[in-house]
Amino acid sequence: MNGRAGAARSVEDQRSTQMSVDFRKLKSFVKVVDAGSVSRAAGLLRTAQPALSQQIAALESHFKHKLLLRSNHGIVPTEAGLILYRHAQLLLKQIEQAQIDIDQSNKALAGRVSIGLATYSASSILSLPILKEMSTLHPQIIVHINDSFGHVLSELIMTGRMDMAMIYGSGPIKGVKLQPLFREELFLVSPAGSGAKKPADEPLPLSALANVKLLLPSQGHFLRRLIDESLARARVAPNVVSEIESVSALGAAVTEGLGSTILPASVAASASSFGGVEVRRLVRPAIEATVSLCISDHLPLSEPALATRSVLLTVVEKLMRSHPQGIRSV
Repeated sequence: MNGRAGAARSVEDQRSTQMSVDFRKLKSFVKVVDAGSVSRAAGLLRTAQPALSQQIAALESHFKHKLLLRSNHGIVPTEAGLILYRHAQLLLKQIEQAQIDIDQSNKALAGRVSIGLATYSASSILSLPILKEMSTLHPQIIVHINDSFGHVLSELIMTGRMDMAMIYGSGPIKGVKLQPLFREELFLVSPAGSGAKKPADEPLPLSALANVKLLLPSQGHFLRRLIDESLARARVAPNVVSEIESVSALGAAVTEGLGSTILPASVAASASSFGGVEVRRLVRPAIEATVSLCISDHLPLSEPALATRSVLLTVVEKLMRSHPQGIRSV
């Protein structure tokens, strides 16, 4: 019995060691792809370059595919390598979170949760409320907030590099699930006094923007495409004088009188509170954008991420109650 038990333990130890080696190889592979160089990755991992090369060779032998190619720009993954890279990111993240969950099983929720917030949306004013709520309810969860373009955020969700995001749109996106949260109307924000011929609270038809200098995000942004499509329906050729991706820089440019911009209701309301600008509703047609919660369709949320999602949804409900004008439920 003792001999058989010892043999069984030996087999289990070998399996455990093999699993450890496999995850170490995956981690090494991800580091090589991120670094774009075996030598740089070896330095970051504090391992010998030949040993790192052997790990990559072992992975290629196991999967029976070439995973990396040398180019003028360093090392890049092949198509097979890119697929492995995405899966490795997910596996390593799950192992990391599993260790955290096990370590904290008898304690309060802890871990790291990443949230993406699309630029130029109500999302941008949710950062502070989310952080405050998380600090009160889940102080041991580290919240990482990223403010970026919606299509980039969805890519980060799909590859497992981010847990959740609030992005524009409600249509299907490969690799993620979208939960529409609310629809937000867009308003014209102009330098104070620029609309002196009409009362500040009088809505403007889109046709009135024909000769207005506009400061807008670049054409790759969802809001820019939505604005351009709406202006085209109103038969207005936009007079875009600058393309600005930063909300703070955009607000400063409008305040200085360099032009007007078109922003979602909540962001426009925040801009008006600083003075120096006028906010007007746009009509015929009105411009509306849907904001959705984006999560992976194949990677389950960790316990900390589930708790964070609950907080995010609560904060969104409060936002809708505090900004009734221009924001409505889907």
